[in-house]
Amino acid sequence: MTTAHLPDAAPTNWVDRLAPPPLRPWLKLGRFDRPVGIWLLMLPGWQAIALAGTMQGRWPSLWLIAAFAVGAALMRAAGCAFNDIVDRDIDAKVARTAARPVASGQISVRQAFVFITLCCAASLAILVTMGPLAIGLGAGSLLLVAAYPFMKRITWWPQAWLGLTFNWGALLGYAAATGRLGLPAALLYASGVFWTLGYDTIYAVQDLEDDALAGVKSSARRLGEQAGRGVLLFYAVSLTLAASVGLAARLGTPFYLIVPLYAAHLLRQTLKLKLDDPAGALALFKSNRDAGLILFAALVAGQWKPLIDIFGVQN
Repeated sequence: MTTAHLPDAAPTNWVDRLAPPPLRPWLKLGRFDRPVGIWLLMLPGWQAIALAGTMQGRWPSLWLIAAFAVGAALMRAAGCAFNDIVDRDIDAKVARTAARPVASGQISVRQAFVFITLCCAASLAILVTMGPLAIGLGAGSLLLVAAYPFMKRITWWPQAWLGLTFNWGALLGYAAATGRLGLPAALLYASGVFWTLGYDTIYAVQDLEDDALAGVKSSARRLGEQAGRGVLLFYAVSLTLAASVGLAARLGTPFYLIVPLYAAHLLRQTLKLKLDDPAGALALFKSNRDAGLILFAALVAGQWKPLIDIFGVQN
């Protein structure tokens, strides 16, 4: 089996350019050659940490920001490796995934399980530095991660399950920062679920033909020609819930000044999505790193007082 680049891994990615050849299959097993997935797993946690800090009148905890960055990289690697073990037969039939290390035989199933164990152990070392609620939530996320690879076999909406999984960090980050949960965290989590449902539907556009041949279900296949409208609906719900976070947390005016940028970014994606343009769909999917950073910035900025307060008018 060839070790050619996957279509969604840039030929100039750092793994192929800089990593020693013996390490490349392992780094690709953890998808370190495609870091956008790390961003998308990490950002809900960052957003929740920012939200908690803003509600407490302070900047986000730099320790938690760093811990969630490392933890997201490790858990995304473990999740991808487990996904590759479960999907190795399907991956071998799909052009975009046939070169993955397990499907192509570069790494055995047993070796992949060792890789998963090491990633989880390192993640646990980070998790135990947080409070009991955060530790419990972190352990609970493993059930979502373990079930995800099977969703494409039993439902047309595996992207929704990915949303539940990838945005668990919104609850975990808020709990780690405050020691509790609350309505703002729940709204942020729900917003993220619909955000992921939208962007992963875009991602699934790449595989429409191959998924149909392999019998793999996806929201893109289920929606068919209405996929663009479906993504627009998912993003509209996500945006509404994100705005509701500001109301529930009583965030300052700057939050509402930045949120329209988030809305414009999501709208742009829906307008540019074309079902016959897999490369364009991949570019739109990757742009969600920037969308998530815009919402993160809005949540940080929300700590500044509303303009109504600046002018001395009481709420």
